[in-house]
Amino acid sequence: MLTTTITEIVPIKINKDGVFLIGKTRITLDTVVAAFNEGIAAEEIARQYPSAQLADIYSALGYYLRHKKQIDAYINRREKIALKIRKQNEVRFNETGIRERLLARRQTRKK
Repeated sequence: MLTTTITEIVPIKINKDGVFLIGKTRITLDTVVAAFNEGIAAEEIARQYPSAQLADIYSALGYYLRHKKQIDAYINRREKIALKIRKQNEVRFNETGIRERLLARRQTRKK
């Protein structure tokens, strides 16, 4: 019996910032994995993100399941970076009184 190995390219691209994107979209692997881990089916993920092809979502999820440890580590690093940026933004942008400042700006524009 002759066996043939089929190699398929996983539709995950890495952008210039090191972020994993699904297919030809700007949807992150993080987003798809988070939805999957919340129990959302691939078909529903595809409905929520119509720019992604269902086959690409299935393929990306298969890749995630085969490389769970590495992808979870990647997602963890990204979450730490996001938390760091969030804290930096909180220091840079004082949110105290933001509602009042926005309402005052709106009133100024109306005049």
